[in-house]
Parts: sequence; structure tokens; C-alpha cells
Amino acid sequence: MKKVFLFAAILLTGVSSFAQVKWAADPAHTQIGFNVNHLGINYINGKFDKFDGIVETADSTSFQNAKIEFTADVNSINTGVAQRDGHLKTDDFFNAAEYPTITVKSVSFKKITGNKYLMLADVTIRNTTKRVPFDVTFNGICKDPWGLRRAGFTAKATVNRLDYGVKYADKLPSGVYAVSPTVDVLVNVEVVKQ
Repeated sequence: MKKVFLFAAILLTGVSSFAQVKWAADPAHTQIGFNVNHLGINYINGKFDKFDGIVETADSTSFQNAKIEFTADVNSINTGVAQRDGHLKTDDFFNAAEYPTITVKSVSFKKITGNKYLMLADVTIRNTTKRVPFDVTFNGICKDPWGLRRAGFTAKATVNRLDYGVKYADKLPSGVYAVSPTVDVLVNVEVVKQ
């Protein structure tokens, strides 16, 4: 009987320690971007220039149930206007001095149909975590000219920045927010098999 349990334990250990396939975001071909309505009449785009991203899968061809984690450096925020970027780093918005990172950790990653997936992820901003659904499109997989295996995805979500304790909430006399509470997130990512 002990041999049966020992064999089962070895088998389970072998299954649980089976190496996951790791993929890393290629910073030269990945962008973590966002856009937000300004004064009710226009959209301002921005991105984070520094980030890390890891994807873990059970094999090299399927991303079903993948584990995904991204961390963005708040101090690398870039909207193309240095003065605005400086303001976004203050306590009115991200408070980069106290909360220098934004993290996204998948809770689930499920295929819906075709190349469409739904990712539920815990998004942490200013030390506040909220669960956010991301609509994800799998754009394909290939071997690049240097022999590396790559996969591409586009992920979209909408977050309410006020849910994360972002303080800036000025309004126009009409009642329209100067900067909308809702922010559209768009991530285009290439991950490279490690």
C-alpha cells in the first residue's frame, strides 16, 4: 500500500512540477496605452514606457488558462507633454512617489470563440485592487527571422480611475469632468518564448 501512495505522490509531483512555458513581453513591440476624455470634447492618449510582462502557458501552442502578469512603472508615463506627465505623477493622480507601479494579474484567461478570449484580472493602482474584465484578441503565433517563437495579443478594458482613489475630479461649470473618470486601456503585446 505504501508503494502505491509513493508512486501516486511521485506522479503528482511530476505533474505539478511540469515546467510551464514562459513568455516575456518584448518591450520594442509592446505598448501599454490608455486614452481618456478631456473636457468632454477630445481624447488624450498616453502610455507607459517601462514595464515588465510575463505569460505562463501549459504548452507552446495554447494560451487557454494562461497566467499573465504585467507591471508598469508609473514614473515612465508618457502623454507627450512633460508638464502633464509631471502632474499625473502627483497625488492628484497616480502619486508615483508612494505608488510607483501599476500591476495587472490574471485571475482567469478563457477562450470565448475563435481568437477571442476573456481575461479577468486584478488591477492594482495606488494600492487599491479591483477585478477588471479584458477583451483579448489572439493575433497569432509565429517563428521570427531569428528563430524565436512569438505570439501577439490585443487587450482592451475600461477602468474608472476614481475607484482607485485617484483624486483629481475637477468639473466644468456645465458639470462635465475636466478629465473623465473612465479610462480606456489598450495593450498591444508581443511575447517571446523563453
